[in-house]
Amino acid sequence: MNKEGILLLNKPAGYTSRDIVNIISKELNTKKVGHTGTLDKDATGVLVLLLGKYTKLTEYLTADDKKYIATFKFGFETNTLDLSGEVVHKSNVRKTPNEIKKTIQSFEGKYMQEVPMYSAVHLDGKRLYKYALKKEDIEVPKRLVDIKKIEIIDVKETEAKASFLVSKGTYIRSLVRDIGRKLNTYATLTDLIRTKQGNFDIKDTYTLEDIKKQDYQILTVKDIFDQSHFVEVDNIKYKEIINGVEQKEKINKEIICYTYNNSVIALYKKKLDVYKMYIKLI
Repeated sequence: MNKEGILLLNKPAGYTSRDIVNIISKELNTKKVGHTGTLDKDATGVLVLLLGKYTKLTEYLTADDKKYIATFKFGFETNTLDLSGEVVHKSNVRKTPNEIKKTIQSFEGKYMQEVPMYSAVHLDGKRLYKYALKKEDIEVPKRLVDIKKIEIIDVKETEAKASFLVSKGTYIRSLVRDIGRKLNTYATLTDLIRTKQGNFDIKDTYTLEDIKKQDYQILTVKDIFDQSHFVEVDNIKYKEIINGVEQKEKINKEIICYTYNNSVIALYKKKLDVYKMYIKLI
């Protein structure tokens, strides 16, 4: 079975993204496994795994937008902003479904979001959750995030469910917290499913059971880049490419996929006005 490429997994609840990497590494008998976006332990859905030389594409694929279906309850907030934490705030304030819908929709667009204390974000060389565990008083970082599209699925006085298409770096736990506070109450995430990352959809993912039964397919470069990224080369340029010679191209793409006899031989990445070897695939 091929061990170079992209494997789309439907992550089950109860596993960290690191747990999944370790499991896949063992199942496929390869040490080179990475992922392109952490999912919380209790979250499920699309986890994009990179195998072998494709781990170098992590940064490129992490930049994609992500889509989630989130369910959240009103009236309380935990220190982790989900059900894994301890309740730290409560409120008896109740809003009508219409008020809740309007408030949720009001978050469509860009805003400065405070990241969760219980997260792996670094501050002064240390992850935030380590400050949280020691109950250290720090100024929590904020990020500009883009909530690109919101679709309300269901709303009650005590609970809501919605789909969110968001930019890289957006924390749905924080978004839920901010929705609750804007409603003059509290809210906590109770269920989260990542349904899409970039062009990768949950309908195309595999389960851990599929992996163990070897019932899966690994995607290659041709599955993730459109034709505008590909350049077929002749014998002379083939030798240049496999020897890592810098290239100049008229097409303006961050990544170029060079092919020889219709087989991908290397990926080059743009740096200033030239393209340099990024991943050699032969």
